[in-house]
Parts: sequence; structure tokens; C-alpha cells
Amino acid sequence: MQSRMASILFKIGLFLSVLCLVFSPSQSAVMSIDLGSEWVKVAVVNLKRGQSPITVAINEMSKRKSPNLVAFHSGDRLLGEEAAGLVARYPEKVYSQTRDLIGKPFNYSKSLLDSLYLPFDITEDSRGTASFKIDDRVTTYSVEELVAMILGYAANLAEFHSKVPVKDAVISVPPYFGQAERKGLLRAAQLAGINVLSLINEHSGAALQYGIDKDFSNESRHVVFYDMGTSSTYAALVYFSAYNAKEFGKTISVNQFQVKDVRWLPELGGQNLELQLVEYFADEFNKQVGNGVDVRKSPKAMAKLKKQVKRTKEILSANTMAPISVESLYDDRDFRSTITREKFEELCEDLWEKSLLPLKEVLKHSGLKLDEIYAVELIGGATRVPKLQAKLQEYLGRKELDRHLDADEAIVLGAALHAANLSDGIKLNRKLGMIDGSSYGFVLELDGPDLLKEDSTRQLLVQRMKKLPSKMFRSFTQSKDFEVSLAYESEDTLPPGVTSPIFAQYSVSSLTDTSEKYASRNLSSPIKASLHFSLSRSGVLSLDRADAVIEVTEWVEVPKKNLTVENSTNVAPNISTETGAKNSSEESNDNTEDGGNSNTNNSTIEGQGTADLGIERKLKKRTFRMPLKIVEKTVGPAMSPSKESLAEAKRKLEELDKKDTERRRTAELKNNLEGYIYATKEKLETSEEFEKISTSEERQSFIGKLDEVQEWLYMDGEDATAPEFQERLDLLKTTGDPIFFRFKELTARPEAVEYARKYLVELQQIVRGWELNKPWIPKDRINEVLSDADKLKSWLDEKEAEQKKTPGYSKPAFTSSEVYQKAFDLEDKVANINRIPKPKPKIEKPTSNETDSSGEKAQDSSTSSDNSSQDDKKARDSDDSAKEKVESEPEGHDEL
Repeated sequence: MQSRMASILFKIGLFLSVLCLVFSPSQSAVMSIDLGSEWVKVAVVNLKRGQSPITVAINEMSKRKSPNLVAFHSGDRLLGEEAAGLVARYPEKVYSQTRDLIGKPFNYSKSLLDSLYLPFDITEDSRGTASFKIDDRVTTYSVEELVAMILGYAANLAEFHSKVPVKDAVISVPPYFGQAERKGLLRAAQLAGINVLSLINEHSGAALQYGIDKDFSNESRHVVFYDMGTSSTYAALVYFSAYNAKEFGKTISVNQFQVKDVRWLPELGGQNLELQLVEYFADEFNKQVGNGVDVRKSPKAMAKLKKQVKRTKEILSANTMAPISVESLYDDRDFRSTITREKFEELCEDLWEKSLLPLKEVLKHSGLKLDEIYAVELIGGATRVPKLQAKLQEYLGRKELDRHLDADEAIVLGAALHAANLSDGIKLNRKLGMIDGSSYGFVLELDGPDLLKEDSTRQLLVQRMKKLPSKMFRSFTQSKDFEVSLAYESEDTLPPGVTSPIFAQYSVSSLTDTSEKYASRNLSSPIKASLHFSLSRSGVLSLDRADAVIEVTEWVEVPKKNLTVENSTNVAPNISTETGAKNSSEESNDNTEDGGNSNTNNSTIEGQGTADLGIERKLKKRTFRMPLKIVEKTVGPAMSPSKESLAEAKRKLEELDKKDTERRRTAELKNNLEGYIYATKEKLETSEEFEKISTSEERQSFIGKLDEVQEWLYMDGEDATAPEFQERLDLLKTTGDPIFFRFKELTARPEAVEYARKYLVELQQIVRGWELNKPWIPKDRINEVLSDADKLKSWLDEKEAEQKKTPGYSKPAFTSSEVYQKAFDLEDKVANINRIPKPKPKIEKPTSNETDSSGEKAQDSSTSSDNSSQDDKKARDSDDSAKEKVESEPEGHDEL
């Protein structure tokens, strides 16, 4: 019984200790970033008591999403909301759509920007991608650098929200992002100083948010996530289920999901619906003006029109008719018109059927019927359009669509759950296994001399929807240097803008030299090359390692042994068995480096029955693995920049960050100076209380100084630096602080005196309580306190009389802080005296009879102690057995 109780107590203690680890508050935080074409959203995971563990960070305008914009104007860089204020006035200076230009060829980028009427000055860089020339016509920034600026802005929002440094992040990407896009985004995060725990496909983030609070133990389900965002549309089929796992000795059900398929239209989104309205209203305005005027040729006019069209489309989602009004659209001409929802739906007629294609394809390839789909969840801002919802309802045959997720925040919140799961410092007490797959299939191409025909053809390396992450291994016969190319499996499903299926090229060398080195050896099989690939959690495929595998058969000398009679009957013949390595395309755990393998039975026999009879020669097979040199030779948009160019880009961004910090500090100090001037002048001119503590000449002189600085502020101080603003603020405070101090003391000093006199009255009651209830307190200590109280009372009387004779505009005779200090000192002394303990009573020495009886009690106590020690030993043994029992339990099932 005691053993069982000890085991139970040990398990409870173990459970509580683990529970404390799970729920212990952390000073670290991680973030997720939903980087969209138009908006960027940030969520923070920070375990603090009294607040939700996952929250969406708000920006400087208290909004939960920020514009994905970067602007350069008058030498300053503006991000997010600041940049949005310049779109209508300076459309050529405010850069948008940067996410969709990562890893894209220059021609594709130019065509996309022209179709959206974005008048950016772009040039083609050495990789064949677009670079942006800013307003100084000299400085250029790559797409990755502009994206890094937005990511840095998002990280700043996360840190301001959580009040702790945040560097680890999970960033969401659309499923159609290829290798060049994913690598480019990871480089942008690196430039921003962000440690990317993983990229996550947008549909996986939404699936995490959908399944985290549901129970699938009784019913598995297929759910389709349909997302129409600003620039793209996709549909993903996700299977939710549960499996049993052991946790603290109990069987629990753990939810999980697997992405079965995803299909997309990367060039159909909400902005395509808006463009239909833009073209319609542009034609209408041109007809109103006439004279061959085409408003499309004015970038500023098109920026104004697009801004108002966005509002009109939002109004049409809730109303059957919407107005549009643009002041000074073109050549100081105003534009006003209206449009009905019916007309809008007619303009977009060809887009409605097209929007169903991803959903139709994902259902077609899954083999599932419509009634086998548990739900079709809508995410993305464009899914709010009534006509799109009606088309989806018609196709699905459902009266209602599933909108259980926040269309704007589902992805960023799900990505935050993934970030918490990957983080070392944060663990949430929720489990949801995730199995995502590669959106593309990949093939391997080999090229080199003496390659066998079947080896030089394309080999499937990664099947579409293969689990992330994964590792692959390929081995083939080759004795000379060769080249490796990685390409998309199908040329029909390339990422947007990609013209060539090849996205990575490598040169593998040192194999020729290695082959020549071992050519004179007795090779048991042809020399092979082995390639090791990895498909990361972020969906990036890479060639990690290349080895030359050489198998040599050699005669080696080994000690010759003779067996005695008593052991000879139990020994098999002395035979060496070797198995040659074969070509393999499976995963391998080969870790042998430059070593040999030999399977020789009974090479040594331990015991006294052996005798050394000399040396004998035997054939032995040895396997050598020699690392080969890999050099990346990728060209085009997928090419990685050099270390020097990355360092230069990071230096440029750091300089911009420092400049932004200084600009914000300058603006803050300027606002402080301006606010101080206005508030001080108002108080001096309107408050009668200031007349009591300052002379008319003093006030007028101070107001004159304020007017002088105010005039400087709006004239010469317009372009002043932060130190100049601080210097003038300090100069004004030199005059103003004494006045405001006297103004504050008008009320603070009487309050302090009242507090002190009230405490002196209370002190008399405290002393009487000591005399009645604590007679052990020394009289000299009580008299000391009473003496200090009399001194404080006399000091107050003296200072109050002196203050009455002192003019209000002069230095006060005493201050409130002096009163509080003296009162607090007296309170501390009283508290120390009050803590004096009561003396312990004296203990008389026992008589001889009492000594004898106490000795007997001591003996009884000793006997009891012996029995207790034996019981303790039994308890310890029970504890040990309980521990062994707990340790022998099987481990829990790992999360998928």
C-alpha cells in the first residue's frame, strides 16, 4: 500500500513539474508575418500572465493590418501608413506589389506593373530581375531590399507590441511560390535581421487556426480552404483526423491535419475586379472631357481613381448601388458618377467562372464528391464579394458557405501557432499535428562524360505534395566530374513569370582526381557518386553533399589462430563474406568516412582455448567515402547574390534604419517643443494662479522668449536637427521650471503639512498603545520618538510662519518634499521600535528526579527514532520502485 501511494505521489509530482514548464511565463517572444500583396499583418506569441498568448500587433494608427508600401520622398524613407499618405500625390515614389516581384524576370515585372498603372522607374540588374530607382535618380534598391524594409517594419511592430526583442518568425507565402521566390524571401528576412524559423504556406496557416480548437477523435473530415486575396486565388484540400498517443501514462487523442492537394490561379484576385471598375470609370471620364483626353496617361490621376474605386467596390459588397467622387482627377476637373452592383457583376462576368477553376481542379484530382466535403472555408478579403459567394454556393449546391475563420487574420494567427511550436522558448498547451507538402514536383538532371544513358536522363527527385521536410539520396556509377541541374517536374505548371524549368545548377568536381588516385587499387565495383538532397520545412530544395564511393578488395595480414579441442566443435569455418554496394535511390544513413567495412566471422575467439600460430593473409573489402566539391552555377533570377553584395545591402538598410530613428527622434523633439510652447503660453495667459507665484514682468519676459522660439520654429527651425530642438526646449525650461515648481507647491506644500500634522496626532495614540500593550519597549526609545515628534512640530510651525512672510514669486521657505522626508523618517523610526520583540521567559534548571525521567524519555525517543528510520528506508525503497515503474513506461507518440 505504501509502495503504491509513493508511486502515485511521484507521478503527481512529475506531472506538476512538467505542467509548470508548459505554463511558465517567458520573457521571449516569437512572431508571425502574413506578407500579402497589399497588406502585412503581424501576430506575436508572448506568454505573459493576464493576457492572451497570441495577439495581433497594431500599428501606429491602431490598425490591425498595415499597407505593404515603401516610399522615398525628400531624402526620407517612409513605411506602411506613412507611405500610404503619399500614394495619390506621388504615385511614382510609393512602391507596392513588391512581394509578387520577388524572383521574377524583369520583363514579367515590367508587364505586371504596367497592367496596374504603377509608374515605377525600374531597371534590369545583373540577375535579370527588376531594381527600383528612387527619387534621387541615383540610388537603386532590389526587390529583396524593399521587402526587407517591410519585414523590418513588421518586426518593429511586434517588438513595440510585446515590449521584448523579437527576432524569430514564421512568414506565410502563397502556395504557388517557387524556389526563386522562397529563397528571395528568406534573403530579405536575413537582410532585415529576422531569423526565419520556417516559411509556411498560407493554406496551412489557415488550417492550423481552423483545427486548433476542434476535436477530430470521433470524426475525421475533409475541408477545402478557398482564398481569394488581392492578387491570387487558390483552393486547398485538407484532411483533419486524430491519433492516440501516450502522455503521463494516459492515452490521449491528438488532432492532426494533412494537406492533400492545392490548386491556384496566381493572376486572379480582388485587384482584377477593381481593374474592371477602373477601366469603366476611365472610359466614362474620357467621354465627359472629350478632346482626345486619356486619363490613363496620367499616373497621378490613375492613382486617385484606383483609390476611390477600392472604396466603391467595398460599398457594393453591402449595397446595390455605390457612388464615386474624385476631386481634381485630371487637369483640375472633378469626376462624379455612380454604378450599380448589377453593372459591376456584368463587367466582371468572365472572372466569375474563372474564379471557380481552383476549386474544381482540387475536387477533380481528389476523387471526392461534393457531399464528402465537410466544409468550404472562405478566407481572403475578396471572398466578401456577394457575386463570388453566389457562384460558390451554386457550384457546391449549398445554401450557406462556411465562414468560421476571420478572413483577414486566420493565416497570421495560424502561422503564430506554428511559430510557437517551432520555438525553443515558448510552448503552448495545445497540440495539432501538421503535414504539409511540396506544391511542385522536382526532377534531377545529370550531365557529364561517361554517364550511362539511363543515368543522364531526368530522374524524379521530389513527387508533388511530398511531405515537408524530407531528405533524398541518389547514387550512380560515375568516375569523372559532372554537373547537376534541379528543375520543376512539369513545364506546364511553372511558378508565375518563370520561363525555364531549371532553377538550380551545380558543378561537382574532385571526382576525376579521386578516381585516378584509386585506379591502381583492386576495385571490387565501379566508382560511384552519391548525392544528398534536402527539402526544407520552408519548401526549399538544395543539394547538401556529394561523395565519391570507392570499394576496394585487398589482401590483409591477420593473426593466425588455432582452436583447442574443447572449443573446436562450437566454431564455424573461418570464412569472410562480403556484400557489394548497389546503386540506390533511397534515403541513406551512411556515415562512414574514409573507413572500411568487413564482415569476417569468428576473426577472434575469446578464451583460454586459443593459441597464436603466426600471421595469415585474407581478402578484405574496404569502402571509402571521399567528399566532393560542389560549386553553385545557377544563373538568372534564382541566382544567389554574392556575400559582398549581401553585406553591402545590409549596410544600406542599416544606414536607412539609423536615419529613420534620427528622423523620428527629431519629429518627437519638435513636437515636444511645439507642445511646450502652446501649453505654457495658455497657462500663463489664462490661469489666475500664476499671478500668485510670479510677477507681471517675469510672465511677460517668459512669454517673449516663448514667442521668439515659436517664430524660429516655423521659420529657420523647419529643417533643424534634434539637438537644436532639445537645446531650445532646455533653454525655455530654465526659465519656466522655477515658475511651474512654485505653481505646483501652491497645492503640494499644504497637503504635505496636513499629512505630517495628522501623523503627529496618530503618533500620540501609538505611544499610549506601547505603554499599555508593550511594556517591554525601553523608555529611552519612546522618549526619543516623542522628542523627534516635538522637533518636527516646531519645524513645521517655524517654516509655515516663514512661508507666510515670503512672497509667492520668491523661492519657497520650504517644500513639500522636505516635509514628506521628515515625516517618513519619523515613521521608519516608529516602525523599528514597534518591531521590538517581547523578551523570552527565564527557564529554571530541572532537579535530579526530573533529570532521570527525562533520560528515560530520551531513551524512548531513541527507540522511536530507530523505528522511524526503518520506516523511512521502506518508503525510499517504495519511491525507487515507483521511479523504475514510471521510467519503464513507453514514450508518447511524437507530433506529426
